Amino acid sequence: MEKIKIDSIIRSNRKTIALVVTHEARLIVRAPIHTSEDYINKLVDDKSIWIKRKFKEARAKKSRVTKEFVAGESFLYMGRSYPLRFGNNTKKPVELSGFITINNSEKTTREVLISWYKAEANKKITDRCEWYSKTTGYKPVSIKITDAQKRWRSCSQHGKLNFSWRLIMAPIEIIDYVITHELVHLEEKNHSKSFWNKLRTIMPDYKKRQSWLKENERYFSI
Repeated sequence: MEKIKIDSIIRSNRKTIALVVTHEARLIVRAPIHTSEDYINKLVDDKSIWIKRKFKEARAKKSRVTKEFVAGESFLYMGRSYPLRFGNNTKKPVELSGFITINNSEKTTREVLISWYKAEANKKITDRCEWYSKTTGYKPVSIKITDAQKRWRSCSQHGKLNFSWRLIMAPIEIIDYVITHELVHLEEKNHSKSFWNKLRTIMPDYKKRQSWLKENERYFSI
């Protein structure tokens, strides 16, 4: 079995060992001062499956798809791919049919698309969140659509839910998973056994949706 390379070991007065996989797919070990290298190597071997999965996720994020914003290029909306085209309708900056049509605008194509994505996310994600809130009984203080690029969602300690507008590119079942995940965090702040049990009660197939998001999130960028 291929040995996992440790890029850096940082010793300090901490009491526990932490394994950190960076966005560059580097493994950093933070350990108490007197921890032996043999112990660290054994821990890395024991956690090899988790570390390799994190390496894979980090590399996938680095290889995000870049867009050129030209006619015929495909863009995602709620899990479906739409070719981009340009039109002359002065009433709507963006139209959705079998295409995503960008009409005459002084703004760049990217700016127009992002503005449209944000508006759609604000409407649809907020509606879905409110529906699940009523269904589950978990009530957020507020729901906000953000420009976050690395975190699809977050739940503050005060009960405020934040969702990246990029989530609107995902299929509805993935949007629902992300929403439900955060709603459960209103009651369970950590990923404890109780958290996963409550999420499973609401969404029995959450693992399938979770895996899909990890494998495909690199496509949700423009």
